[in-house]
Amino acid sequence: DFVSLFEDDVLLVVIKPSGLPVLPWGYVLQLTLLWQLRQRCSTAAPIHRLGRGTSGLVLIAKTKTARADLSRQMRQRQLGKIYRTLIGPSHLPNQFTITHPIGKLPYPHLGHIYGATPAGADAQSNCSVLQRRSESTLLEVMLLTGRPHQIRFHLAAMGYPLLGDPLYVAGGQPHSDGTAIPSDCGYWLHAQRLSFLHPDGNPMVLSCDPPPE
Repeated sequence: DFVSLFEDDVLLVVIKPSGLPVLPWGYVLQLTLLWQLRQRCSTAAPIHRLGRGTSGLVLIAKTKTARADLSRQMRQRQLGKIYRTLIGPSHLPNQFTITHPIGKLPYPHLGHIYGATPAGADAQSNCSVLQRRSESTLLEVMLLTGRPHQIRFHLAAMGYPLLGDPLYVAGGQPHSDGTAIPSDCGYWLHAQRLSFLHPDGNPMVLSCDPPPE
């Protein structure tokens, strides 16, 4: 289940655990963050999504007015999102920016999937190395755009897929066997920090630590 980090009359910020989908998909209706939210607030509407395997902060509007205002901030790239993630050992610079475009690629069973393609939409991820270990590299990633699976395919496009990612391989493409789907878990990605303007005009910054593992 999710944990509430902040709540007032117009919005809610929750911590989503890895493994919990945000929205219904296929036959999964009740085991979702949205279903759980609607049990306590029938008008709850997520402003953005996290992948099923991603943990961390999700911003929720509780009124139509708040939803419109926060969605506008999202479109205008005024909603700040910072993540932490693990990749394998690397010699990446301490700070780097990834701008590979993202678009739809043919994919068995699903018809298409999002990945790195020159004809895709613009996407930007600003990355910083926090810690280098013998078996992994801990990164902080600030998103300037919010494309589907952006961090996963962006780092894969750089040659460094997220540790445990069952879907993307080096080059930003899905595995050639075509059996994994985007909702499969196993990778390490956590939405740690959110910054935005409350609909009343006050700036807000919220954060939560990654899971201990």
